[in-house]
Amino acid sequence: MNQPTDFLYIAIILISIGIYGLVVKRNALRLIFSIELIANAVNLVIIAFSRMLPSPQGQVFVLFSIAISAAEVAVGLGIIIVAYRFYKDIDVTEYKNLKN
Repeated sequence: MNQPTDFLYIAIILISIGIYGLVVKRNALRLIFSIELIANAVNLVIIAFSRMLPSPQGQVFVLFSIAISAAEVAVGLGIIIVAYRFYKDIDVTEYKNLKN
C-alpha cells in the first residue's frame, strides 16, 4: 500500500466517484462534495509523487490547495444558504431564475 501506483488507483476511484456525483446529482451540497472529492484525489496524487522527490514543494503546494479548497467550500455553502432562503430547495435545476 505504499507504492505510488496504489495511491494512483485510489485517486482514480475518488475522481471517478466525484465525476459521477457531478454528472448525475443535482443537489448543490452533493455537487460541492463531489468537487471536494476530486480536489482531494488530485492532492493525493501530488503527495504520492512528491514523496519521490527530496524537496517538500509538493507537500507545500497541497497545503495551499487544501486552504483554497476550504475557502471554496465556505463560499459555496454561503451561496447555497442564500439560494435556499429564496427557493426553499437546493436542487440546482431550480436556480434557473438566477440568470436574470
